[in-house]
Amino acid sequence: MSKKPNLRMTRQRKVILEEIQTLRYHPSADEIYEAVRKKLPRISLGTVYRNLEILSELGRVQKLELGGRLKRFDWDVRKHYHIRCINCDRVDNAPMSFMKNMENSFTEATDYKIMDHQLEFLGLCPECMNKAIERNTLDNIAR
Repeated sequence: MSKKPNLRMTRQRKVILEEIQTLRYHPSADEIYEAVRKKLPRISLGTVYRNLEILSELGRVQKLELGGRLKRFDWDVRKHYHIRCINCDRVDNAPMSFMKNMENSFTEATDYKIMDHQLEFLGLCPECMNKAIERNTLDNIAR
């Protein structure tokens, strides 16, 4: 029989949530761990991972499992889209509204009951774009 995780807001979870909100980008678990250790030096990476999963289950953070190398976390749990840099894996919010009508269109066009959708845009972040322009390698990346 598996033990149900404790879903109350512990001090560790509170600090983890505060750090995600402070970072204001879409950090990986390792980045969150490094930030949280400044306030809770004895916290382990495993504890951060477990608490991120619980915060996700509680609906307090959004777990992003996009096409990049890392799982990332978002403090904004409203439905929205993301854009990921194909070079450095940075993830930002895409500046557009969630398209509920897309789900409705798919529901009408298929036998599926559409529950949700994810849309990820791929590109170069401003820093990687500037570096590629400086090195004159933009054409190599774009292919």
